[in-house]
Amino acid sequence: MAKGDIRIGVVGATGVVGETFQILLDQRAFPFSELRLFASEASRGLKRNVDGREFEVTSLKDGCFDGLDIVFFSSGDDISKEWAPKAVKAGAVAIDNSGAFRMDEGVILGVPECNADLFPKLKIGERPGARAQIIANPNCSTIQLVVALKPLADRYGLDFVRVSSYQSVSGAGKAGIEELLEQTKLAVEGEIPTKGATFPKPIAFDAIPQIGSFVTDGSADDGFCSEEIKIMKETRKILRLPDVRVSAFTVRIPTLNSHAETVWVTLKKPAASLLEIEAVLAEAEGVELFSRASRDYPTQAFASGADPVYVGRVHKDPNDETTWMMWVVSDNLRKGAALNGIQIAETMYGLKPAAEVR
Repeated sequence: MAKGDIRIGVVGATGVVGETFQILLDQRAFPFSELRLFASEASRGLKRNVDGREFEVTSLKDGCFDGLDIVFFSSGDDISKEWAPKAVKAGAVAIDNSGAFRMDEGVILGVPECNADLFPKLKIGERPGARAQIIANPNCSTIQLVVALKPLADRYGLDFVRVSSYQSVSGAGKAGIEELLEQTKLAVEGEIPTKGATFPKPIAFDAIPQIGSFVTDGSADDGFCSEEIKIMKETRKILRLPDVRVSAFTVRIPTLNSHAETVWVTLKKPAASLLEIEAVLAEAEGVELFSRASRDYPTQAFASGADPVYVGRVHKDPNDETTWMMWVVSDNLRKGAALNGIQIAETMYGLKPAAEVR
């Protein structure tokens, strides 16, 4: 990818997703001419190396987005709610990884493999102008799910999707990673870890069937946690299938990185065979299939540091000829966050990356 005149910013530059953005800008040779890194006051003055150049971290202030074309947000909802509209007002496209705008009517919830036709078309060297807007990056566990579902939806239609997730601690940022490592050390030394600040229970050598807060208001969502609601609602929006039934159950597990999902997909039309289903998945953009013939399957450690959404263990549910089961794994910091955001930008500019990792 040739160098070009795209001026970008990264908000939350010292967090795990913000740092992954910087790694990917380098690996994919994204053609930026200017890069501004933003973080909290505590991180101001830190230096980061991207594409062989050194950049200093600064803090958000009025006018900080002036002249930028793309601003990637990898901070919390409150920061995005305040500053993403300011980036748009300054004439930039704000690609936001928080949950602040995902379900807003009129805001694109973008996954290039699923709904790239909705993205604005930009030219390198030209300001976005009237095309400046917020584009929301979906929840990490939703992204890998919809990439695997999209080819099946196009070929057969979807009736019902059931998903159970097994999500790594990196989904909770640096604090989640540190909490697992600290508690694991204590447990190995014979101590009993106590609840930390990040997760609702000790995470070392255990599984926690809660990600986010529970809904207890007597509504249809009562009993679900917020991560499950995100998956259910975002999947319908991204696939533009408002009537598809989606049920999710999310679990935090003591792995460092990558999320895994078991998925039951009930199709509207039956598939002729396993080989046909596997062929549809194998040809899908962004998917890398482990066929049953390979006698192998992807794992979370295998997916960590890689770009694809891996699908394996595809087989038919013996109780229903239209229901298929599969195992879906992807790096939640890459495709589940930063990579998807950069792919949105690449798609808007019609760019091809220098390389995909594995």
